[in-house]
Parts: sequence; structure tokens; C-alpha cells
Amino acid sequence: MPSMQPSRVFDLLKRLQEKFPKEDALAAKENGAWRKWSTTEFTETVDHLASGLLLAGLGKGDRIGIISNNRPEWNIADYATQRIAAVSVPIYPTISETDLAFILKDAEVKLIFVSSEDLYQKVKSVATVAAPQMSVYCFNTIPGSLHWTELTASGKSHPQKDKIEALSAAVNSNDLFTILYTSGTTGVPKGVMLSHANLLSNCMATESLAPFRSDWRALSFLPLNHVYERMLNTLYIYLGISIYYAESLETIGENLKEVKPQIFVTVPRLLEKVYDKIVAKGAELSGVKKKLFFWALNLGLQFELEGKSAWYSMQLSLANKLIFSKWREALGGNIVAVCSGGAALQPRLARVFNAAQIKVLEGYGLTETSPVVAVNTFWPGGMKFGTVGPVIEKVEVKLADDGEILVKGPNVMLGYYKRPDLTAEVMDTNGYFRTGDIGTFIDGKFLKITDRKKEIFKTSGGKYIAPLAIENKLKESPFIEQAMVIGEGQKFPSAFITPTFAALESWAQKKGININDRLVLVEHPEVKALFRQEVEKANTHLAQYEKIKREAVLPAEWSVNGGELTPKLSLKRKVILEKNKSVYDRIYAE
Repeated sequence: MPSMQPSRVFDLLKRLQEKFPKEDALAAKENGAWRKWSTTEFTETVDHLASGLLLAGLGKGDRIGIISNNRPEWNIADYATQRIAAVSVPIYPTISETDLAFILKDAEVKLIFVSSEDLYQKVKSVATVAAPQMSVYCFNTIPGSLHWTELTASGKSHPQKDKIEALSAAVNSNDLFTILYTSGTTGVPKGVMLSHANLLSNCMATESLAPFRSDWRALSFLPLNHVYERMLNTLYIYLGISIYYAESLETIGENLKEVKPQIFVTVPRLLEKVYDKIVAKGAELSGVKKKLFFWALNLGLQFELEGKSAWYSMQLSLANKLIFSKWREALGGNIVAVCSGGAALQPRLARVFNAAQIKVLEGYGLTETSPVVAVNTFWPGGMKFGTVGPVIEKVEVKLADDGEILVKGPNVMLGYYKRPDLTAEVMDTNGYFRTGDIGTFIDGKFLKITDRKKEIFKTSGGKYIAPLAIENKLKESPFIEQAMVIGEGQKFPSAFITPTFAALESWAQKKGININDRLVLVEHPEVKALFRQEVEKANTHLAQYEKIKREAVLPAEWSVNGGELTPKLSLKRKVILEKNKSVYDRIYAE
């Protein structure tokens, strides 16, 4: 008798046990070897932990935090939370202490799972004020801390099966499933509330994205606390695909060769790194090998999905045998599809990887949309370079008069936690979510993102940067008058800075530096060193991905008369970028 379609995320565990029992439902490296969790061990441990959480006094509606690297225990903690009708609050491991304290307090987290000693110390340092009653359990063995197996052991000894089943049975598909905190425009995180139905609707709409099979393996390395990787992990469990967790971002290359996955999910920045590394190796070749390599590369960069001539196809077939086969080997040799999201993928990368028979499927979405809104698919006619693909099933997209992308569907969030005011700002009267992105449709089918309406931007690593909070932190320096954070789609954020010239000139005079020419002054090595020092001070308050890597000190202040500021003295970002385009290009030229 076929099992019913899941309506709550935790229903996937029963489905997995019934349809896809396997020895490696989940796997991670432990002491240099792959430690595999069978379907049975995975599901039983979830139940033990759920019982342990109930015995520890947790229950329906309680918020349980997870701040950890990707590992099987992450999923076990997440599913155990769901089974007792509690709400998971996943947190970025790289989060700043300020934001961590805000989230713990705002969400009223009662218990948190932590992986490493560094994270344990970070949590402990803010918990006394932000969440004094919160329990902390660690996945790693850390002296003086509680270990998560204490909960599973108590749950195994005193199973709470009836209570768990009663709590689970009362959960509705539209009930709150998780709260995911994202950066707000002011830098204060806002909690996106997603239901079970939100996430599952995204899984159902993407299950035909590629020719998925239950004997596939997936390599997972993007943070599980982000809805992008979490939804794909949910999809893998739904489809019975084994999930192998990479040890770290540094070991992805090695892990790909070991696991030989059929699929992985990435952000453009990592694909850029793979491409750059391949090209650098090609440049080290000599003679005929080097010529062959760049012949194949140039052929790949000209790749089109349709209308290829017989002569081009014949050359490409040869290039695939001689050169691109080695690219596929570097990714494990079994790759069928790579999903790319979180930021814009350069069309040239999409071309060259697809030419190399590595299908890169670029998509688009937001935390508020669980996340996928549109995605290029594996199938003929389902992909167009430079776009994020067709809109997924059961989701409606319409473009506002100014081109803003508006989304309606079962994937749209319940709202922002404790912030009905912010929810009202992004939801229109017809139930459409305002994305803040500007777009257009190509061929009436493929969605293309053309601009960002809001000031928040993403780096090519897919991290959201809220400029205002960082700019305000920079302006705490007595030497910095104005600052504008830049880096949309780039590897890292940088900043344009205008000095407080009175303070700078006074400092420079004491150092014996000529202050008569501001152009020369801001380029002086000691002045540059001073501003690097001031930026580093601000960086100590920022999360790793927010840190300003490079800054350009400009020789003139921005003004209303100069056109860089509005009458309210807000930054006209486009104007400033246009006026300093050569400076911007120099920052990101390396």
C-alpha cells in the first residue's frame, strides 16, 4: 500500500524508512573515515532525541537553536525538534556576537545545539545576558559542557513514544516549522517564519528538476542553516538520495573525488574558484597540451544550447574526450547536475560547464520564498543562459510597474517573527510578496534578474550584506566622515570612504605629511595604513562574511550639491558608483 504524500517535513522520515532503506542515508567524515548513518539508525536516533528533549522539559512551540557545521547530527536535531512540535532556529556559525545575542533573545531560545568549542564559547559569552535560562548541548566532546548523547541516552532509556506521536499528530502542514533570521535593512536580523507546507511545496515543485534517483549521492557543503541547502537536503531525503557532508569548504575537491556524487548545490563564487583553478592549471601546461586546453576552453565559452553546427558539435565532442573529461573527473566523475543559486552566475561559466557536460542549473529565490521561485531545469527547453529559468509549479510571478518581482504561492512565508509591521511592508493586498528585486521575462518564460531595488546586496558567495549597519560602524572612526559598502556579486565587500579631513589633516601634520593636495594626501602610504587600521577596528564587530577586505579613500567629501547625497543626506549609491567606477574596477581587478 503506497504511503501518503507527506504534509509535514518530519513525515519524510517514515517515507524514507518505507521506500528507501539504505546504509548511507547520511554520512560524514570522522577521524579520517566516512561514518555512515543507516536509515534505521537515523530515524531511531531522531526518536531517542525527541524523547530526550521532552524529558528535558521541551515541548510544543518551544524554540530550539542549532549553530553548527553541516553534519548528520544537524538533521537529527532538526527532525527531533519537529517531532515534538517545537520550532527550530538555525543560526550561521559565522554570525557576529551582536546578532547572535539578538536572535537568542528575540526567539526566546530554550535549548541550543552547538558543534565546536569555538561556537560553544561564543554562545556562552552572550547567553548569560541574552538567554540566561537556555541549555547548551554540544555535538563535539567539549570539557565541562553537556553532550547531545546525554539527551539521546535518556530518551532511549525512557522512550516517550505515545507523547511524541500525539504531538506529531496535532501538527498541521501550515504550522510554524522554523524561524530563519536574515539581515534587515538596519542590520537587525529579522526572523522569517516558514511552515511545513512552505518547505514541502518547494520540494514537490523541484523534484522533476533533474533525473533524480534514489541510488544517487549528494555532497552537501553550503550552510544547512540557510534555507537553500536545507530545502535541497529535505528534497534529498524525500527522494531517498544519500547525503554526504563535506568536511569543510577547503576539502570540497578531495571530498568530491571520494564521494563521487551525482549532485551538489553551490553558489557562483565556488564555481568561479573551480573555474579559476582549472584555468590556472591549464596556463601551466606547455606546447601542444596548452594549445589543446585553451582551444577546448574557447570552444566551451562559445557554447549555445541550441543551433550548434555539425562542425562545432564534432569539435566539442573531441574537446570533451581530450580535455573536459578531466574536469568531470575532478568533480568525482559522476556529476549529473549542479544547482547554483544565492547570487548571479556569470553566463560564461554556465556556458563552459554545460559544454563540459556538467549541467549547471541556475535558480533564484529568497529565504521568504522557501527559497526557490524559478530555476533552470535539466530538460530540453528548460534552460536559458543569463536567466534564472522558468517559474516553478504552483508559484505565480508578476512584475510590478517598476519591474519589481512579486511572488505568490505555497512557498511564501508566514511572515516575519514578532514583526507584523515588516510583514505588511513586503506583502501587498493581493497576497504577493515584494522581493525587492527587479526582473523581466525573456521569451515570455525565463525570468531574468536585472537589478536590486533594495540596498541590501549579496556577494558572489551568496551572503547578504546590509550596508547601512557596516557603514555606521565605519563612521564611528573619528577619521571617517562617510562610507559606502560595495561588492554586489563580488567575492567580498569593500568600501568607499571619505575622510573627516579636519581630523586627518591634523593627524598628518603631526606626522610631517604634506596636506596641501588632498589627491596626494589620501594616497600617502601612512594615510592608507591609518584607514586600514580604522577599517580593521570596525571589522572586529562584524561577521566573517561582512568584513571589509579593501577600502578606497576618496579625495573629496560627498555632498547634495555634488549629487552624491539626497536632501535628506542619504547616499545616492548609483551616482557614487558611477563617479568612482575606475576606483571600483581597481579594487576588484585582482
